[in-house]
Amino acid sequence: MAYLDHNATSPLRPEGRAAMERALEIAGNPSSIHAAGRAARGALDRARAQVSALVGAPAGQVIFTGGGTEANALALRGAVEGAAASGERITRLFVSAIEHDSVLATAQALAEQTPGLRLQSVHVDKNGVADVATIRAMLREGKGRALIALMAANNETGVVQPVADAAALARESGALLFVDAVQAFGKSAMDFTADYISLSAHKIGGPQGVGALIVNDAAPLAPQMLGGGQEHGLRAGTQNVAGIAGFGAVAAACVPLDSTLRDRFEEELKRIVPGVTIFGEDAARLPNTSNFALPHIAAETSLIALDLDGVMVSSGAACSSGKVKPSHVLEAMGVSDDLAGCALRVSFGWNSTQADVDAAIAALRRLVARAPAREAA
Repeated sequence: MAYLDHNATSPLRPEGRAAMERALEIAGNPSSIHAAGRAARGALDRARAQVSALVGAPAGQVIFTGGGTEANALALRGAVEGAAASGERITRLFVSAIEHDSVLATAQALAEQTPGLRLQSVHVDKNGVADVATIRAMLREGKGRALIALMAANNETGVVQPVADAAALARESGALLFVDAVQAFGKSAMDFTADYISLSAHKIGGPQGVGALIVNDAAPLAPQMLGGGQEHGLRAGTQNVAGIAGFGAVAAACVPLDSTLRDRFEEELKRIVPGVTIFGEDAARLPNTSNFALPHIAAETSLIALDLDGVMVSSGAACSSGKVKPSHVLEAMGVSDDLAGCALRVSFGWNSTQADVDAAIAALRRLVARAPAREAA
């Protein structure tokens, strides 16, 4: 079996499993003051330091959550509500057209529920790169404080976004910047600053159901879960000690990926499918991600055929209850519906090998060879 869907979830690393097993032996609640509670608190503190080190932020700025989606919601809703509570309202919300559905849906709901909040979309070019000039113009034209949502790298295409440029614009204009770094975290260097940065453990070989939000001390943030003082009073509820311990361990073990396997895969892919389209190929991309389309072969057909051949890939984001649906990312890039309907995503991870590349290419070669016969039938 060749597992090539690490952007959906990456298999649990041994370091994470070992840390979780150790944490499961701790009986205490991290909020308790007795010995068992202090042991649980120590596991949290250690993980907080490990995660913050990989991001390059102070440990005190890490808020653990139940995953990347919750971290995204906490950042957006927390920023808007926190600013309002301090008397300085956010009146403009700029969101790139290729953000994850959890960001797009939350932003839309906020705009509908918050009087005076205007939602504006930041378009992308044909390679899927957000237009910084558009953000600059939006900041100059409107009034009131703005919140910019721009992901570090796209989950479907792997295209890296101009976050450093957006951060500079935010500083100049007094705007706030939220960066969904769920896919970039641990895969490439994070050399940017932002007011809010969301992370997820299972994208780097940690457990599912654990994430974090990194929050600048000066940024407004209102808690969305109330009733306890956990996570600096910003996320109530007893922490998932074992999951967080696993998150910290994989963060400590994580090393940036290189593009060797992806590049070899794409070289072979072009040989067997001369008409293949690789989305975002001319832009900077995550080193592990290849989003491509096999002409005239529907993505659902390809997914089933590859799975039967022991190769696991995806058609894009994996947060749609297993459904294959049109990609809003490719649509924003100007890709036709017909071509987008053929799109597949291969994503490598910490335990990927050349054998995985070979298996995928062999399966794709068989799939393409069968395609003419299928069309004729």
